[in-house]
Amino acid sequence: MTPALDLLKKVRAEHRVHSYEHDPKTASYGLEAAEKLGLDPQRVFKTLLASSEKGELLVAVVPVVGSLDLKALAHAAGVKKCEMADPQAAQRATGYLVGGISPLGQKKRLRTFIDQSAQAHDSIHVSAGRRGLEVELSAAVLAEHTQGRFAEIGRV
Repeated sequence: MTPALDLLKKVRAEHRVHSYEHDPKTASYGLEAAEKLGLDPQRVFKTLLASSEKGELLVAVVPVVGSLDLKALAHAAGVKKCEMADPQAAQRATGYLVGGISPLGQKKRLRTFIDQSAQAHDSIHVSAGRRGLEVELSAAVLAEHTQGRFAEIGRV
């Protein structure tokens, strides 16, 4: 079990866990998950961490088929600018390893922004906290348990 799955179980949130054999040589963890689980890549979301000009870490959940629009994230967060967070800082703050960072059950509660495209799907897939482990849940459940806000932060 991971902190993400422990949280979902504790609050009795509707979810399903999917696992696959992770290849350490893969270039994109999210696309690997979509491919190995036979999922529509539009429904698989990656968890990225960005840092504001004040050093605040922000969580961004965007589709694996696109990228994070840092200007849009800064606007949504009400900060001047953002840049991708240092991987070590991301790991320390979340308690997860890069490639397996879940938006759920993080060590520190960080402001979370979910790309609004997530709302177009009945369910989406995000990391369950370990490479090779995905959790399927509704975007509303994800937002509720991360205190996340929907915003247009993804770029295709």
